Amino acid sequence: MASIKDVAAEAGVSVATVSRVLNSHPSVSPAARARVLAAVESLGYRPNAVARSLRTDQTRTLGLVISDVLNPYFTALARSVEEAARALGYSVIIGNADERPELQDHHVRTLLDRRIDGLLVSPTDGGSPLILDAARAGTPMVFVDRWIPGVDVPVVRADGRQAVRDLVAHLYGLGHRRLAIIAGPAATTTGSERVDAFREALGAYGLQLPEEYIGQGDFQADSGRRVTEAFLALPEPPQVIFAADNLMALGSLDAIRAHGLRVPHDIALAAFDDIPWFVHTDPPITAIAQPTGDLGRAAVQALADRIEGRSPRSVTLPARLVVRRSCGESPTDLRSTT
Repeated sequence: MASIKDVAAEAGVSVATVSRVLNSHPSVSPAARARVLAAVESLGYRPNAVARSLRTDQTRTLGLVISDVLNPYFTALARSVEEAARALGYSVIIGNADERPELQDHHVRTLLDRRIDGLLVSPTDGGSPLILDAARAGTPMVFVDRWIPGVDVPVVRADGRQAVRDLVAHLYGLGHRRLAIIAGPAATTTGSERVDAFREALGAYGLQLPEEYIGQGDFQADSGRRVTEAFLALPEPPQVIFAADNLMALGSLDAIRAHGLRVPHDIALAAFDDIPWFVHTDPPITAIAQPTGDLGRAAVQALADRIEGRSPRSVTLPARLVVRRSCGESPTDLRSTT
């Protein structure tokens, strides 16, 4: 394997000049820079990232801990984070928490031990001492999608409250009055926020959200099935089930079909977190879409700003309602509400 000394000899320059070229220092003449880059190419030289990190105290690596890699929303978010990081010259190491706080902390600890330059986290709960300690210690960190209240860390997220209001207005206009929700974990900010937004939106139409119409899920499909079974067993089942994430919606759809019921003829179904699969279900599912690409790019930029000594601000982007056919819509109802 070629060394930096080999590159210098090939280009006819000093090792210091090669180093300046590799680090994009402006003090190298165009001719010398061209010779160095040609030598790098011909010799197949690759800088030693570990040695460079020891000299510069930077690894050009970011850590991303997501809540569930099997959730298509987080898969899309991770992809946008990786693309945005690569454009800024960073690599990304991803840890999958699988909605388990202890696994989340394992990944955070491992990433910090590997001397990452900064950390993106979508917390599985609001009480991780490890994350709190890392934030207090000044670790460059950004919360994405979810956050821990009271922690002085920039948050990049989507605000779904208006989209939930749009959904409830849409359902009310279709004649639905008994609306239930499969909620995410109350320990997560998104779990509690979506229930509050749903209850508030119902109240604007004089509708209540009784306790029996609030089912506790965990953002995974099995809980969607379990909660839907409980809803269908009620003396007066809801007319609409609103699942607070996409996997719980798919689990709910499974349970509805297992009972021989049809969506939307027997019961309507809507979801938070739109995914590509929803256009292929029968019927296609009405959902609230989050701007995953924009969220990933904004989160990486905020973290890069923090790493490079700038003062990033939190970013909140709007979610939007995408109307399809799972709530009893007619063809004229099909639209995207922004």
